[in-house]
Amino acid sequence: MHLEIITPDRKIFAGEVTSAQFPGADGLFEVLNNHAPLISALQAGSINVNSATGRESFRIEGGVVEVLRNNVIVLAEGVVA
Repeated sequence: MHLEIITPDRKIFAGEVTSAQFPGADGLFEVLNNHAPLISALQAGSINVNSATGRESFRIEGGVVEVLRNNVIVLAEGVVA
């Protein structure tokens, strides 16, 4: 599935992933290929991404995630360095 992580000032990540774990407003949740459509609020925390090249983590300040037809878009309020 294709994942994009975007902040108001730049694109943080774009690429193919096998799974992604998000800090949802009600707790952690994971998205895999062919996941049902979803829109969820995100709290501050880490997005953990697994891909063919390995595992990456991005610490965000909150935001929103949309999952639709194997496309995942995260609109993050900001990313902690």
